[in-house]
Amino acid sequence: MKYISTRGQAPELTFEEAMLTGLARDGGLYLPAEIPVMSQEEIAALAGLPYEEIAFSVMWPYVSGSFAKDEFKAIIARAYEGFGHDARAPLKQLNENHFLLELFHGPTLAFKDFAMQLIGQLFQVALKRRGERVTIVGATSGDTGSAAIEAFRGLDAVDVFILFPHGRVSEVQRRQMTTPADSNVHALAVDGDFDDCQAAVKDMFNDFEFRDGVKLAGVNSINFARVLAQVVYYFSAAASLGAPHRKVSFTVPTGNFGDIFAGYIAKCMGLPIDRLVVATNQNDILHRCLSGQGYFKGDTIPSISPSMDIQVSSNFERALYYAYGEDGSAVSQLMDELKNGGFNVSQGAMEALRENFDSGRVSEDETLATIKSALAHSAELVCPHTAVGIKVAEDHRAADVPMITLATAHPAKFPAAVEKASDVHPPLPSRMSDLYERPERVTRIANDLGAIEDHIKRHIAE
Repeated sequence: MKYISTRGQAPELTFEEAMLTGLARDGGLYLPAEIPVMSQEEIAALAGLPYEEIAFSVMWPYVSGSFAKDEFKAIIARAYEGFGHDARAPLKQLNENHFLLELFHGPTLAFKDFAMQLIGQLFQVALKRRGERVTIVGATSGDTGSAAIEAFRGLDAVDVFILFPHGRVSEVQRRQMTTPADSNVHALAVDGDFDDCQAAVKDMFNDFEFRDGVKLAGVNSINFARVLAQVVYYFSAAASLGAPHRKVSFTVPTGNFGDIFAGYIAKCMGLPIDRLVVATNQNDILHRCLSGQGYFKGDTIPSISPSMDIQVSSNFERALYYAYGEDGSAVSQLMDELKNGGFNVSQGAMEALRENFDSGRVSEDETLATIKSALAHSAELVCPHTAVGIKVAEDHRAADVPMITLATAHPAKFPAAVEKASDVHPPLPSRMSDLYERPERVTRIANDLGAIEDHIKRHIAE
């Protein structure tokens, strides 16, 4: 399996090379040159299997040239052994034909653990085999950073620097990034918003002298290995509800488009997905675009669902690549236009996007009301992001197709919003009950590329 850039000007790489590279040198994002298709018989055979076995079946075609079978099975086993639920991603029924896919049973209580725990193990095996050490730099709106730090802390082949917007993540999210004591992980609170953090990471990858000097690698969802790990739970959930003999739809609360793009890959692989529904909060650039209003950046408005407070959705570039007929030059032109504020999507590309994606927007008041309603009518206490998904799912649900909403985080990660809506304070799981007592270790830093790069160079292998 070879991997190609969405912008068409970078060399083809193996899975291992693409994983360790992160962002392509032409600024694009890597994708498999071909998407493997599973037969109906292969999908039907997933029903009832342990999550780890489903993960191997789904991901093996993508990694087979880089890892041996037994090696990859062992990596998967280590990745998910620390989850708090044996099913890893259990389904719960909310009401008639509406289900909740719980993705918050990992070590940091968010869906990012599914990808990050796996990619941590993949990096460790690959780098040990190569005898190399790399510097991982990532940007986070809350959950990616804590998941990355948890996955890579203490590993001897990596230094990790996570940029997050100062004052714009929940206290639990911040503490999960700032309390690990391992010397190879570093939390940087940037004076800006998430888009500033994300832009700094992309600028670092495009600064080839810095990139090569520190052996830069990325674990944001620009890394296809992250997306690939998320494809798995679409298959596990759909198989539980009767796929391939029954179609299902998914609603995904998303800001960076990575989680729902994983659903698109699953659909391309043969999973009978009827609709993929994008759920946004008041930072609704994706909803506006899918509604035909173009893709134009606005101001990022802080919300009670901060992981979705994003105006530039990195993974949308991958969707555009397919919508524009896999034309890398067209994607490059759009990304150049985005630097100047945004772009309009051609009619043909919009038709291609609408063949697969619907969307909806949820206000702050609607989010709070949905948290209250889910507890009252389904006995489920949900986080604000999940509530955004539930509300949009209810607006798009069809009577004859099961709808699965992705529950992306544990309510205890956002206690203030959840308590405001429900009058219930969501407790942390016992394994992290002392989180508020742990000492923090964090560096506040200006939104300045030079300052960030200098800090990283000074603190590598500290």
